[in-house]
Amino acid sequence: MEKYDVAIIGGGLLGTSISYWISNLYDAKVVVVEKESDVGMHTSSRNTGVVHSPFYLNPDKKAKLAKAAFLSHDMWKTFAQKKGLPWKMVGTMEVALDETEYKILEKYVNWGSQNGMSEKNLELLSGSKVMQREPNIRCHSAIHCKTDAVVDYGEFTRKLKEESQRNGTKFLLNRQLELVENIDDYSILTFQNKEKISSKFVINCAGGYSLDIAKKFGLANDYSSLHFRGEYWIAHDEYANLVKTNVYSVPKYPDFPFLDPHWILRSDGKSEVGPNAVPVPSPETYSGYVGDVETFISKLTEVVTGSTRKLLLNADFMNLVAKEWLSSLSKTIMIERIQEFIPKIKPEFFSERGTAGIRTPIITPEGKFLPDVLELEGKNSYHILNYNSPGATGAPAYSAFVVKSLQEKGLLQYKTRKTDSIWDFETIT
Repeated sequence: MEKYDVAIIGGGLLGTSISYWISNLYDAKVVVVEKESDVGMHTSSRNTGVVHSPFYLNPDKKAKLAKAAFLSHDMWKTFAQKKGLPWKMVGTMEVALDETEYKILEKYVNWGSQNGMSEKNLELLSGSKVMQREPNIRCHSAIHCKTDAVVDYGEFTRKLKEESQRNGTKFLLNRQLELVENIDDYSILTFQNKEKISSKFVINCAGGYSLDIAKKFGLANDYSSLHFRGEYWIAHDEYANLVKTNVYSVPKYPDFPFLDPHWILRSDGKSEVGPNAVPVPSPETYSGYVGDVETFISKLTEVVTGSTRKLLLNADFMNLVAKEWLSSLSKTIMIERIQEFIPKIKPEFFSERGTAGIRTPIITPEGKFLPDVLELEGKNSYHILNYNSPGATGAPAYSAFVVKSLQEKGLLQYKTRKTDSIWDFETIT
């Protein structure tokens, strides 16, 4: 049985970033365990590719995520330049449709400043000023964020994997965790193929499966989760330049972790609209609504018996879910949402679905959506749950914060080493 100092469960962008930092800073035997044939095959690739600026993140409630997003912008830009990867500065218009939403934009400008953004990169525009810059947008007002870029996060993950491997990290692919045994000062991980490894310390950052993994360690048993698929439609090439910047609208339902559909420019030159938020039974139900029957029944049982059940009594939530179902079944309904601020757009401009992604918010024991990341320390383990948007944006800095926290807790007792690094750990942390 192979023995490791640190085993990281989950080869997404966060897990790969953590493996990079630990292998870069310590003379330790590090392994990343991933159930797929390569890293970054789910949420890390199935996203909009936007490098978000944190003007819309409440600095009182999401300070850590906001700081990570702010710092990671330049980190990713440096990484893209060094690796020759696409980095397209496109900016974002966040539009308000009335005076009430305009007040929210004013608040966002203040948040952006508190989160470290320069005032010159956030501009509050009237509707007429917006039209001068983007003739096909109609709105009351908008924030123009000049710093947002678009990239390919899946490719970022794979290139970062190569850097981590140079530091000595081993990537165990096609290994799905089945059983965890804690024995004194180490853990034994058993996979579905019956192979076993042992590790002195385990870090769980398994994305949509992170709550399930935490429960295998005996943690977070009072929490549950839901999976929401975000669907997109790709504009025909002749309409891809209808608007030359990303366009978001002020969220109509801030109490729920759903995104109102928006116009997104991709790093490959395509333009898409989406997402909605369709309930699905697993983090991998990228098409259809049931998936495999066993998973569907298991999830249905959890919803009916766990903390999620309390959400079913929330009329606003159930009404919103019904609307999301309709937007999945009808392209026209999805496009009608975009027409609120890009009226020229029409359903016939789209015929091909884009890449669907799945977000897995965690539900508290009280039946509410957990608003922020949840980090839990267990026996020989550390767990990162509810790491959602803008998770890809903030991954390099957030992973450094995690490693710094583990250092301060005395959980990384290994010989340090000096190696060349893409980024400077001490400056970031």
